[in-house]
Amino acid sequence: MGFNGDKKEGRWFLEKIEKKLLQWLLPKVPRGIETYHLTLSTLLWSALIVVFSYMTRWSIHFLWGVSLMIVAQYLTDMLDGAVGRARDTGLVKWGFYMDHFLDYIFLCAILIGYRLMANDHHKYPLFYVLALFGAYMVNSFLSFAADGKFKISYLGVGPTEVRLFFILVNTFIILLHNRYEAVWFLPVVLTIATLGLIGNICWTQKQLWEADMEAKRRAEQGPWRR
Repeated sequence: MGFNGDKKEGRWFLEKIEKKLLQWLLPKVPRGIETYHLTLSTLLWSALIVVFSYMTRWSIHFLWGVSLMIVAQYLTDMLDGAVGRARDTGLVKWGFYMDHFLDYIFLCAILIGYRLMANDHHKYPLFYVLALFGAYMVNSFLSFAADGKFKISYLGVGPTEVRLFFILVNTFIILLHNRYEAVWFLPVVLTIATLGLIGNICWTQKQLWEADMEAKRRAEQGPWRR
């Protein structure tokens, strides 16, 4: 069976808009910028997120810089695979590995940034956010290893919507001049995300169980009865 890590499964709310944006941007990527440049740029965006978050100690408006880096990472992350396919670079497995490993680094950078802004009693919710989003990523990779389908969205929510969520959180914090108390809806979002994770795990294990039982049934019947 061939490698299917470059073929993403699932639908998300902003998918159609994202595809139109990709079609418009792809021809505009300079020839000197390669797919691996775009992939590795996540390291730069992640570092700048931590820097801008630290600078909010002097002005909360540096959060605009954090949001700008989230947009920059979204654009380069969206374009790297498309550029690789359009130019036939052949970096399929490297791109899969580095792209998703750096996605985790990017998520950690965002949460480290919030930790730099937060009071001590807010650190535990941030640990939970990291564990929750990490669980979504682990679930995607494990199900991909089991059935060869790489799922990136759950209940219509994918990486694009998650980035938009962080930008909206930053905007609320800036406009209300409050670092965390303003984001009253965070527990609600985390509760919904937790229930979504539980539901997705239940559905995934059910699908894999049925696939195993079907394979077992076929093996017991023998090739002549299939």
